[in-house]
Amino acid sequence: MIDESTITAANEATEAALRTDYDALGEHLSRRGIDIAAIKDKVAAYGVAIPSWGVGTGGTRFARFPGTGEPATIFDKLDDCGVIHQLTGATPRVSLHIPWDDADPADLVAKAEETGLTFDAMNSNTFQNQPDQAHSYKFGSLSHTDAATRAQAVEHNLYCIELGQTIGSNALTIWVGDGSNFPGQTSFTRQLDRYLDSVRQVYAGLPDGWRLFTEHKMFEPAFYSTVVQDWGTNYMIAQALGERAFCLVDLGHHAPNVNIEMIVARLIHAGKLGGFHFNDSKYGDDDLDTGAIDPYRLFLVFNELVDAEGTPGFDPAHMLDQSHNVTDPIESLMNSAMEVQRAYAQALLVDRAGLAGYQDDNDALMASETLKSAFRTDVTPILRMARLNKGAAIDPVSTFRRSGYRAAVAETRPESGGGGGGIV
Repeated sequence: MIDESTITAANEATEAALRTDYDALGEHLSRRGIDIAAIKDKVAAYGVAIPSWGVGTGGTRFARFPGTGEPATIFDKLDDCGVIHQLTGATPRVSLHIPWDDADPADLVAKAEETGLTFDAMNSNTFQNQPDQAHSYKFGSLSHTDAATRAQAVEHNLYCIELGQTIGSNALTIWVGDGSNFPGQTSFTRQLDRYLDSVRQVYAGLPDGWRLFTEHKMFEPAFYSTVVQDWGTNYMIAQALGERAFCLVDLGHHAPNVNIEMIVARLIHAGKLGGFHFNDSKYGDDDLDTGAIDPYRLFLVFNELVDAEGTPGFDPAHMLDQSHNVTDPIESLMNSAMEVQRAYAQALLVDRAGLAGYQDDNDALMASETLKSAFRTDVTPILRMARLNKGAAIDPVSTFRRSGYRAAVAETRPESGGGGGGIV
Protein backbone atom coordinates (compact mmCIF):
# COMPACT_ATOMS: atom_id res chain seq x y z
CA MET A 1 0.00 0.00 0.00
CA ILE A 2 1.00 3.65 -0.38
CA ASP A 3 1.96 5.72 2.65
CA GLU A 4 -1.02 7.87 3.59
CA SER A 5 1.25 10.88 4.02
CA THR A 6 1.90 10.81 0.27
CA ILE A 7 -1.82 11.07 -0.44
CA THR A 8 -2.30 13.78 2.17
CA ALA A 9 0.54 15.90 0.80
CA ALA A 10 -0.70 15.58 -2.77
CA ASN A 11 -4.26 16.50 -1.75
CA GLU A 12 -3.18 19.53 0.27
CA ALA A 13 -1.48 20.96 -2.81
CA THR A 14 -4.72 21.01 -4.84
CA GLU A 15 -7.56 21.03 -2.31
CA ALA A 16 -8.14 24.80 -2.35
CA ALA A 17 -8.48 24.86 -6.14
CA LEU A 18 -10.79 21.86 -6.02
CA ARG A 19 -13.12 23.52 -3.53
CA THR A 20 -13.32 26.60 -5.75
CA ASP A 21 -14.15 24.46 -8.79
CA TYR A 22 -16.68 22.40 -6.82
CA ASP A 23 -18.50 25.48 -5.53
CA ALA A 24 -18.63 26.97 -9.03
CA LEU A 25 -20.08 23.75 -10.46
CA GLY A 26 -22.52 23.58 -7.56
CA GLU A 27 -23.80 27.04 -8.38
CA HIS A 28 -24.18 26.11 -12.04
CA LEU A 29 -26.05 22.89 -11.25
CA SER A 30 -28.27 24.68 -8.74
CA ARG A 31 -29.58 26.89 -11.55
CA ARG A 32 -30.59 23.65 -13.28
CA GLY A 33 -32.37 22.43 -10.14
CA ILE A 34 -29.68 19.87 -9.28
CA ASP A 35 -28.21 19.37 -5.80
CA ILE A 36 -24.48 18.77 -6.28
CA ALA A 37 -24.11 17.20 -2.83
CA ALA A 38 -26.72 14.55 -3.66
CA ILE A 39 -24.89 13.69 -6.88
CA LYS A 40 -21.57 13.54 -5.03
CA ASP A 41 -22.98 11.19 -2.40
CA LYS A 42 -24.28 8.81 -5.06
CA VAL A 43 -20.98 8.83 -6.88
CA ALA A 44 -19.09 8.22 -3.63
CA ALA A 45 -21.29 5.20 -2.89
CA TYR A 46 -20.72 3.72 -6.35
CA GLY A 47 -18.03 1.10 -6.88
CA VAL A 48 -16.77 -0.98 -9.77
CA ALA A 49 -14.92 -4.28 -9.33
CA ILE A 50 -11.33 -4.78 -10.48
CA PRO A 51 -10.34 -7.88 -12.47
CA SER A 52 -7.38 -9.54 -10.80
CA TRP A 53 -5.87 -10.30 -14.20
CA GLY A 54 -6.07 -6.65 -15.23
CA VAL A 55 -3.12 -5.57 -13.07
CA GLY A 56 -0.73 -7.56 -15.27
CA THR A 57 0.46 -6.44 -18.68
CA GLY A 58 -1.60 -7.88 -21.50
CA GLY A 59 -0.56 -8.71 -25.02
CA THR A 60 -1.64 -9.31 -28.57
CA ARG A 61 -1.75 -12.66 -30.36
CA PHE A 62 1.81 -11.93 -31.47
CA ALA A 63 3.73 -10.55 -28.51
CA ARG A 64 3.69 -9.39 -24.93
CA PHE A 65 5.95 -6.70 -23.48
CA PRO A 66 5.81 -6.89 -19.67
CA GLY A 67 6.54 -3.87 -17.52
CA THR A 68 8.54 -3.62 -14.35
CA GLY A 69 7.09 -4.82 -11.07
CA GLU A 70 4.61 -7.22 -12.67
CA PRO A 71 2.51 -9.17 -10.13
CA ALA A 72 3.74 -12.75 -9.91
CA THR A 73 1.05 -14.19 -7.63
CA ILE A 74 -2.54 -13.50 -6.67
CA PHE A 75 -1.25 -11.87 -3.52
CA ASP A 76 0.82 -9.43 -5.59
CA LYS A 77 -2.31 -8.77 -7.63
CA LEU A 78 -4.31 -8.03 -4.49
CA ASP A 79 -1.62 -5.60 -3.36
CA ASP A 80 -1.95 -3.74 -6.66
CA CYS A 81 -5.75 -3.81 -6.49
CA GLY A 82 -5.57 -2.46 -2.95
CA VAL A 83 -3.52 0.50 -4.17
CA ILE A 84 -6.05 1.21 -6.90
CA HIS A 85 -8.85 1.35 -4.33
CA GLN A 86 -6.74 3.31 -1.87
CA LEU A 87 -6.18 6.05 -4.44
CA THR A 88 -9.59 6.09 -6.15
CA GLY A 89 -11.98 4.95 -3.41
CA ALA A 90 -13.98 3.43 -6.28
CA THR A 91 -12.86 -0.20 -6.57
CA PRO A 92 -13.70 -2.03 -3.33
CA ARG A 93 -14.07 -5.51 -4.88
CA VAL A 94 -11.84 -7.88 -6.82
CA SER A 95 -12.98 -10.53 -9.28
CA LEU A 96 -10.83 -13.67 -9.31
CA HIS A 97 -10.11 -15.96 -12.27
CA ILE A 98 -9.58 -19.63 -11.52
CA PRO A 99 -7.17 -21.43 -11.84
CA TRP A 100 -4.99 -18.35 -12.40
CA ASP A 101 -5.79 -17.09 -8.88
CA ASP A 102 -6.30 -20.37 -7.05
CA ALA A 103 -4.95 -20.28 -3.50
CA ASP A 104 -5.82 -21.25 0.05
CA PRO A 105 -9.15 -19.51 0.87
CA ALA A 106 -7.96 -18.42 4.32
CA ASP A 107 -4.91 -16.75 2.77
CA LEU A 108 -7.06 -15.00 0.17
CA VAL A 109 -9.44 -13.65 2.80
CA ALA A 110 -6.57 -12.50 5.01
CA LYS A 111 -4.91 -10.66 2.11
CA ALA A 112 -8.19 -9.07 1.09
CA GLU A 113 -8.71 -7.77 4.61
CA GLU A 114 -5.15 -6.43 4.68
CA THR A 115 -5.71 -4.50 1.44
CA GLY A 116 -9.23 -3.31 2.27
CA LEU A 117 -10.96 -5.38 -0.41
CA THR A 118 -13.73 -7.94 -0.80
CA PHE A 119 -14.38 -10.45 -3.56
CA ASP A 120 -16.73 -10.01 -6.50
CA ALA A 121 -17.91 -12.64 -9.01
CA MET A 122 -15.75 -15.70 -9.63
CA ASN A 123 -14.58 -16.41 -13.19
CA SER A 124 -13.98 -19.92 -14.47
CA ASN A 125 -11.37 -20.77 -17.10
CA THR A 126 -12.23 -23.59 -19.45
CA PHE A 127 -10.73 -21.89 -22.50
CA GLN A 128 -7.16 -22.94 -21.71
CA ASN A 129 -5.59 -26.30 -21.00
CA GLN A 130 -4.00 -26.60 -17.56
CA PRO A 131 -0.98 -28.83 -16.82
CA ASP A 132 -2.89 -31.35 -14.71
CA GLN A 133 -6.14 -31.71 -16.67
CA ALA A 134 -7.07 -34.99 -18.31
CA HIS A 135 -9.00 -33.69 -21.33
CA SER A 136 -8.16 -30.90 -23.77
CA TYR A 137 -10.37 -27.89 -24.48
CA LYS A 138 -8.99 -27.46 -28.01
CA PHE A 139 -12.41 -28.26 -29.48
CA GLY A 140 -14.56 -26.86 -26.69
CA SER A 141 -15.37 -27.32 -23.03
CA LEU A 142 -18.96 -27.12 -21.80
CA SER A 143 -20.18 -27.89 -25.33
CA HIS A 144 -17.52 -30.45 -26.29
CA THR A 145 -18.64 -33.55 -28.18
CA ASP A 146 -16.90 -35.71 -25.56
CA ALA A 147 -18.93 -36.24 -22.38
CA ALA A 148 -15.84 -36.62 -20.20
CA THR A 149 -14.49 -33.26 -21.35
CA ARG A 150 -17.81 -31.61 -20.60
CA ALA A 151 -17.86 -33.22 -17.16
CA GLN A 152 -14.37 -31.89 -16.48
CA ALA A 153 -15.49 -28.37 -17.38
CA VAL A 154 -18.59 -28.65 -15.20
CA GLU A 155 -16.48 -29.85 -12.29
CA HIS A 156 -14.16 -26.88 -12.65
CA ASN A 157 -17.08 -24.46 -12.50
CA LEU A 158 -18.43 -26.18 -9.41
CA TYR A 159 -15.00 -25.85 -7.81
CA CYS A 160 -15.03 -22.11 -8.57
CA ILE A 161 -18.37 -21.85 -6.77
CA GLU A 162 -17.02 -23.78 -3.79
CA LEU A 163 -13.96 -21.54 -3.52
CA GLY A 164 -16.02 -18.41 -4.04
CA GLN A 165 -18.45 -19.37 -1.31
CA THR A 166 -15.54 -19.73 1.12
CA ILE A 167 -14.10 -16.27 0.39
CA GLY A 168 -17.38 -14.34 0.27
CA SER A 169 -18.26 -14.16 -3.41
CA ASN A 170 -21.88 -14.57 -4.49
CA ALA A 171 -21.77 -15.00 -8.27
CA LEU A 172 -20.11 -17.04 -10.99
CA THR A 173 -19.35 -15.70 -14.46
CA ILE A 174 -19.03 -18.21 -17.29
CA TRP A 175 -17.42 -17.34 -20.59
CA VAL A 176 -16.36 -20.07 -22.99
CA GLY A 177 -14.39 -19.89 -26.22
CA ASP A 178 -16.38 -22.81 -27.64
CA GLY A 179 -17.32 -22.49 -31.29
CA SER A 180 -15.96 -23.40 -34.70
CA ASN A 181 -13.57 -22.08 -37.31
CA PHE A 182 -15.03 -23.79 -40.41
CA PRO A 183 -18.52 -24.16 -41.86
CA GLY A 184 -19.80 -27.63 -41.12
CA GLN A 185 -17.27 -28.19 -38.33
CA THR A 186 -20.03 -28.51 -35.77
CA SER A 187 -23.81 -28.73 -35.51
CA PHE A 188 -25.01 -25.37 -34.21
CA THR A 189 -28.05 -26.98 -32.58
CA ARG A 190 -26.40 -29.98 -30.96
CA GLN A 191 -23.52 -27.84 -29.71
CA LEU A 192 -25.91 -25.45 -27.97
CA ASP A 193 -27.84 -28.40 -26.51
CA ARG A 194 -24.62 -29.77 -25.03
CA TYR A 195 -23.74 -26.36 -23.61
CA LEU A 196 -27.16 -25.97 -22.00
CA ASP A 197 -26.99 -29.45 -20.47
CA SER A 198 -23.58 -28.64 -18.94
CA VAL A 199 -24.49 -25.22 -17.67
CA ARG A 200 -27.68 -26.57 -16.07
CA GLN A 201 -25.46 -28.81 -13.95
CA VAL A 202 -23.45 -25.77 -12.87
CA TYR A 203 -26.63 -23.79 -12.17
CA ALA A 204 -27.91 -26.62 -9.97
CA GLY A 205 -24.78 -26.20 -7.84
CA LEU A 206 -25.41 -22.54 -7.00
CA PRO A 207 -25.67 -21.90 -3.25
CA ASP A 208 -28.51 -19.81 -1.86
CA GLY A 209 -28.07 -16.14 -2.68
CA TRP A 210 -25.80 -16.79 -5.67
CA ARG A 211 -26.31 -15.68 -9.26
CA LEU A 212 -24.95 -17.09 -12.51
CA PHE A 213 -23.77 -14.70 -15.23
CA THR A 214 -23.26 -15.99 -18.76
CA GLU A 215 -21.26 -13.86 -21.16
CA HIS A 216 -21.70 -13.60 -24.91
CA LYS A 217 -18.92 -12.90 -27.37
CA MET A 218 -19.24 -12.54 -31.12
CA PHE A 219 -15.89 -14.14 -31.98
CA GLU A 220 -12.45 -15.15 -30.66
CA PRO A 221 -10.93 -17.64 -30.31
CA ALA A 222 -13.54 -19.26 -32.59
CA PHE A 223 -13.85 -17.18 -35.75
CA TYR A 224 -16.67 -18.80 -37.75
CA SER A 225 -19.19 -19.42 -34.98
CA THR A 226 -19.37 -19.04 -31.22
CA VAL A 227 -21.76 -20.95 -28.97
CA VAL A 228 -22.89 -17.85 -27.04
CA GLN A 229 -22.40 -15.33 -29.81
CA ASP A 230 -24.83 -12.52 -29.00
CA TRP A 231 -27.28 -11.15 -26.46
CA GLY A 232 -30.20 -13.04 -27.98
CA THR A 233 -28.61 -16.44 -27.39
CA ASN A 234 -27.42 -15.26 -23.99
CA TYR A 235 -30.98 -14.27 -23.09
CA MET A 236 -32.29 -17.65 -24.27
CA ILE A 237 -29.77 -19.35 -21.99
CA ALA A 238 -30.72 -17.23 -18.98
CA GLN A 239 -34.39 -17.99 -19.59
CA ALA A 240 -33.73 -21.70 -19.91
CA LEU A 241 -31.69 -21.88 -16.70
CA GLY A 242 -33.95 -20.05 -14.27
CA GLU A 243 -34.51 -16.94 -12.19
CA ARG A 244 -30.94 -16.75 -10.85
CA ALA A 245 -29.34 -16.80 -14.31
CA PHE A 246 -28.53 -13.46 -15.92
CA CYS A 247 -26.77 -12.01 -18.95
CA LEU A 248 -23.44 -10.26 -18.58
CA VAL A 249 -22.66 -7.53 -21.12
CA ASP A 250 -19.04 -6.89 -22.08
CA LEU A 251 -18.85 -3.63 -24.03
CA GLY A 252 -16.19 -5.06 -26.35
CA HIS A 253 -18.04 -8.23 -27.29
CA HIS A 254 -20.17 -6.75 -30.05
CA ALA A 255 -19.86 -6.01 -33.73
CA PRO A 256 -18.90 -2.42 -34.63
CA ASN A 257 -21.85 0.00 -34.53
CA VAL A 258 -24.10 -2.32 -32.53
CA ASN A 259 -26.46 -0.34 -30.30
CA ILE A 260 -25.22 -1.64 -26.95
CA GLU A 261 -27.34 0.75 -24.87
CA MET A 262 -30.45 -0.68 -26.54
CA ILE A 263 -29.31 -4.21 -25.65
CA VAL A 264 -28.96 -3.01 -22.07
CA ALA A 265 -32.47 -1.59 -22.14
CA ARG A 266 -33.90 -4.82 -23.55
CA LEU A 267 -32.22 -6.96 -20.89
CA ILE A 268 -33.42 -4.59 -18.16
CA HIS A 269 -36.95 -4.88 -19.55
CA ALA A 270 -36.67 -8.67 -19.46
CA GLY A 271 -35.25 -8.67 -15.93
CA LYS A 272 -32.12 -10.47 -17.14
CA LEU A 273 -29.36 -7.86 -16.99
CA GLY A 274 -26.78 -9.37 -14.68
CA GLY A 275 -23.95 -6.93 -15.04
CA PHE A 276 -21.11 -5.51 -17.08
CA HIS A 277 -17.52 -5.90 -18.08
CA PHE A 278 -16.53 -2.33 -18.86
CA ASN A 279 -13.87 -1.58 -21.49
CA ASP A 280 -13.77 0.04 -24.91
CA SER A 281 -13.09 -1.00 -28.49
CA LYS A 282 -12.45 0.39 -31.94
CA TYR A 283 -12.41 -2.69 -34.18
CA GLY A 284 -13.40 -5.74 -32.14
CA ASP A 285 -12.76 -7.16 -28.71
CA ASP A 286 -9.89 -4.72 -28.14
CA ASP A 287 -10.18 -4.58 -24.31
CA LEU A 288 -9.07 -0.94 -24.35
CA ASP A 289 -9.36 1.37 -21.35
CA THR A 290 -12.95 2.24 -20.52
CA GLY A 291 -14.00 5.49 -22.19
CA ALA A 292 -10.83 5.64 -24.30
CA ILE A 293 -12.66 5.47 -27.65
CA ASP A 294 -16.33 6.30 -27.16
CA PRO A 295 -17.15 7.95 -23.83
CA TYR A 296 -20.56 9.01 -25.15
CA ARG A 297 -21.58 5.38 -25.61
CA LEU A 298 -20.52 4.66 -22.02
CA PHE A 299 -22.69 7.58 -20.91
CA LEU A 300 -25.65 6.29 -22.93
CA VAL A 301 -25.32 2.89 -21.23
CA PHE A 302 -25.41 4.59 -17.85
CA ASN A 303 -28.37 6.66 -18.96
CA GLU A 304 -30.31 3.41 -19.24
CA LEU A 305 -28.99 2.17 -15.90
CA VAL A 306 -29.94 5.34 -14.03
CA ASP A 307 -33.34 5.31 -15.68
CA ALA A 308 -33.87 1.81 -14.26
CA GLU A 309 -32.75 2.62 -10.71
CA GLY A 310 -35.39 1.64 -8.20
CA THR A 311 -36.82 -1.14 -10.38
CA PRO A 312 -37.53 -4.18 -8.13
CA GLY A 313 -34.74 -6.75 -8.36
CA PHE A 314 -32.50 -4.45 -10.42
CA ASP A 315 -28.96 -4.96 -9.13
CA PRO A 316 -26.41 -5.33 -11.95
CA ALA A 317 -22.79 -6.13 -11.11
CA HIS A 318 -20.18 -3.75 -12.45
CA MET A 319 -16.60 -4.79 -13.27
CA LEU A 320 -13.75 -3.60 -15.44
CA ASP A 321 -12.27 -6.09 -17.91
CA GLN A 322 -9.31 -4.73 -19.84
CA SER A 323 -5.92 -5.60 -21.29
CA HIS A 324 -3.14 -3.08 -20.86
CA ASN A 325 -0.46 -3.53 -23.49
CA VAL A 326 1.31 -0.14 -23.57
CA THR A 327 0.33 1.53 -20.28
CA ASP A 328 0.91 0.88 -16.60
CA PRO A 329 -2.02 -1.39 -15.68
CA ILE A 330 -2.57 0.31 -12.32
CA GLU A 331 -2.83 3.72 -13.96
CA SER A 332 -5.18 2.44 -16.67
CA LEU A 333 -7.46 0.73 -14.16
CA MET A 334 -7.61 3.87 -12.03
CA ASN A 335 -8.47 6.01 -15.05
CA SER A 336 -11.11 3.51 -16.16
CA ALA A 337 -12.74 3.37 -12.74
CA MET A 338 -12.95 7.16 -12.77
CA GLU A 339 -14.41 7.16 -16.29
CA VAL A 340 -17.13 4.77 -15.19
CA GLN A 341 -17.88 7.06 -12.25
CA ARG A 342 -17.90 10.02 -14.63
CA ALA A 343 -20.49 8.38 -16.88
CA TYR A 344 -22.62 7.57 -13.84
CA ALA A 345 -22.44 11.15 -12.55
CA GLN A 346 -23.33 12.56 -15.97
CA ALA A 347 -26.30 10.21 -16.26
CA LEU A 348 -27.52 11.40 -12.87
CA LEU A 349 -27.66 14.94 -14.31
CA VAL A 350 -30.14 14.07 -17.06
CA ASP A 351 -33.41 15.99 -16.80
CA ARG A 352 -35.59 12.88 -16.90
CA ALA A 353 -38.94 14.68 -16.74
CA GLY A 354 -37.89 16.99 -19.56
CA LEU A 355 -36.53 14.07 -21.59
CA ALA A 356 -39.77 12.12 -21.21
CA GLY A 357 -41.74 15.15 -22.35
CA TYR A 358 -39.66 15.59 -25.49
CA GLN A 359 -39.94 11.88 -26.21
CA ASP A 360 -43.73 11.98 -25.86
CA ASP A 361 -43.85 15.04 -28.15
CA ASN A 362 -41.56 13.33 -30.71
CA ASP A 363 -39.14 16.24 -30.39
CA ALA A 364 -36.02 14.40 -31.50
CA LEU A 365 -33.70 17.40 -31.42
CA MET A 366 -34.51 18.52 -27.88
CA ALA A 367 -34.49 14.95 -26.57
CA SER A 368 -30.98 14.55 -27.95
CA GLU A 369 -29.90 17.92 -26.58
CA THR A 370 -31.19 16.98 -23.13
CA LEU A 371 -28.82 14.02 -23.08
CA LYS A 372 -25.96 16.05 -24.50
CA SER A 373 -26.44 18.75 -21.88
CA ALA A 374 -25.72 16.21 -19.16
CA PHE A 375 -22.85 14.62 -21.09
CA ARG A 376 -21.16 17.96 -21.78
CA THR A 377 -21.12 18.88 -18.09
CA ASP A 378 -17.63 18.54 -16.63
CA VAL A 379 -18.28 16.55 -13.45
CA THR A 380 -14.58 16.27 -12.55
CA PRO A 381 -14.99 18.42 -9.39
CA ILE A 382 -17.72 16.04 -8.16
CA LEU A 383 -15.51 12.99 -8.66
CA ARG A 384 -12.54 14.66 -7.01
CA MET A 385 -14.54 15.89 -4.04
CA ALA A 386 -15.99 12.42 -3.54
CA ARG A 387 -12.45 11.02 -3.44
CA LEU A 388 -11.22 13.72 -1.07
CA ASN A 389 -14.08 13.09 1.35
CA LYS A 390 -13.26 9.37 1.37
CA GLY A 391 -9.57 9.94 2.06
CA ALA A 392 -8.56 8.91 -1.44
CA ALA A 393 -6.45 10.94 -3.87
CA ILE A 394 -7.80 14.00 -5.64
CA ASP A 395 -5.60 13.08 -8.60
CA PRO A 396 -4.91 9.33 -8.36
CA VAL A 397 -2.52 8.97 -11.31
CA SER A 398 -0.19 11.81 -10.33
CA THR A 399 -0.24 10.64 -6.71
CA PHE A 400 0.58 7.10 -7.79
CA ARG A 401 3.54 8.32 -9.80
CA ARG A 402 4.74 10.46 -6.90
CA SER A 403 4.53 7.49 -4.52
CA GLY A 404 7.20 5.40 -6.25
CA TYR A 405 5.10 2.27 -5.74
CA ARG A 406 5.98 0.69 -9.08
CA ALA A 407 9.73 1.03 -8.52
CA ALA A 408 9.38 -0.28 -4.97
CA VAL A 409 7.56 -3.49 -5.92
CA ALA A 410 9.92 -4.03 -8.84
CA GLU A 411 12.72 -4.55 -6.32
CA THR A 412 10.97 -7.54 -4.74
CA ARG A 413 9.02 -9.10 -7.61
CA PRO A 414 10.73 -11.36 -10.13
CA GLU A 415 11.08 -10.05 -13.65
CA SER A 416 8.25 -11.25 -15.88
CA GLY A 417 9.10 -12.94 -19.17
CA GLY A 418 7.84 -11.62 -22.48
CA GLY A 419 7.93 -13.50 -25.72
CA GLY A 420 4.71 -15.30 -26.52
CA GLY A 421 1.44 -13.54 -27.11
CA GLY A 422 -1.76 -13.81 -25.18
CA ILE A 423 -3.89 -11.61 -22.96
CA VAL A 424 -3.24 -11.86 -19.23
